[in-house]
Amino acid sequence: MVLIEALNNQGSLARENNELLIRLLKHEGIEYKELEYVDLDQWPLPPRLITDGINIDPEPPERLFITDTTFRDGQQAFYVYYSINDAVRLFRLLADLDNGSGKITRSEFFLYTGRDRELVKAVRDLGLEWPRVIGWGRARVEDVRLVKEAGLDEMVMLMSISDIHIRYKFNSTRDRVVAKYLEVAEYALKEGIRLRCSLEDVTRSDVVGFVIPFVEKLLKLGERYGVETTIKLPDTTGVGVPYPFAPLPYSIPKLVWVIRKVLGIPSESLEFHGHGDYYMAVSNAVAAWLYGASINNGTLLGIGERAGNVPIEALVIWYARLRGSFDGMNPRVISKIAEEFRSLNYPVPRYQPLVGENAFTTAAGIHVDAQLKNPMTYLSMDPTVIGREANILVGPYSGRSSIEYWLKKRGIEPTPQLIDAVYKRIMHLYDNGLRREPLGDEELNNILNDIMMSLTGQT
Repeated sequence: MVLIEALNNQGSLARENNELLIRLLKHEGIEYKELEYVDLDQWPLPPRLITDGINIDPEPPERLFITDTTFRDGQQAFYVYYSINDAVRLFRLLADLDNGSGKITRSEFFLYTGRDRELVKAVRDLGLEWPRVIGWGRARVEDVRLVKEAGLDEMVMLMSISDIHIRYKFNSTRDRVVAKYLEVAEYALKEGIRLRCSLEDVTRSDVVGFVIPFVEKLLKLGERYGVETTIKLPDTTGVGVPYPFAPLPYSIPKLVWVIRKVLGIPSESLEFHGHGDYYMAVSNAVAAWLYGASINNGTLLGIGERAGNVPIEALVIWYARLRGSFDGMNPRVISKIAEEFRSLNYPVPRYQPLVGENAFTTAAGIHVDAQLKNPMTYLSMDPTVIGREANILVGPYSGRSSIEYWLKKRGIEPTPQLIDAVYKRIMHLYDNGLRREPLGDEELNNILNDIMMSLTGQT
């Protein structure tokens, strides 16, 4: 039987709500059988993933874009309340990363406090073309007014869409929240504000029975007032998966595909916002691009609530992997961004891809030997592309090759006698429990100096 997972007040999607999806699938030439329903009330266990027997093909858009939420979602979880000057430096780096290409199009900002509004003014006063500064707010008239007062003409409007949020966060009903969302959206559109409607927790929602009819109403409002409307799809708790054969609401490919096919939304009006709770943030973002959403939302270094957001540096690299070019973006700025965060006392995880200390570091002797012969053996890209260098750690498993490499980098002739002497001294430290961490340059220099003096004394 074909299975489609979804979530509503009772924990399973009502049979009649799938009629639209069935018609759509048949129109696309997909054979569809009688549905069998599964109760999704898995709490306290993580939500179970099954397949529904329906596969779809990728349809990547002609153009891909990135948007930023470092100063909104990222700031919600960043452990330090950075100053205006700190934020301005980070925003400049974000603009430098875009490099005038227009690929990193927008950056979202809170407007609730005086400091928030001061920050918005400071970054706007820089006069940078990209990314554009936009507001972020709830579906409340007062939040729309904050956007207008800040001189902005675009905002992300939060619209919680899952029954879990509607019931437990708002103690409300679908009809009541929809009426409120539409009322505030219309107010914003009348004011000429372009909307990015953020369907919070959409990956735990009733996509066919609730999300699609609601989005259709939003789009009609936008058409009525002639104002651009973008639909944002947040995987708020990170339960989404990048698999086209997984069911709704979890499948990011299927979510993007169904909304595009049913509502005729152009790719450039669809934006994905991912979270890393199940290690899927980047995979889901790439899937969103591949299956028809032009826009991906992320933060610098992936900072954000709980397990963080999609790292913008990962999106930049994946842009190049999908397009074969950075199309004007300057990836060398990635290393500068990491250094800026370190200067703010943010501990960049050692093993974080691209920006972590170990990202382009090799320690295993057999790997070092191969990498010295050709760096492509264990590096799939040249780290200088993002302003980094390949590095080799010296430790108990590094072998003589790493010692040879280290000596050559310092302009010292790596004779077999010298390499062997350094190797034996290093192994003595580890074999006798005198050392646990890899050796730094200072310690290696001390070992080398001691050995050189010894060898000189022997001659």
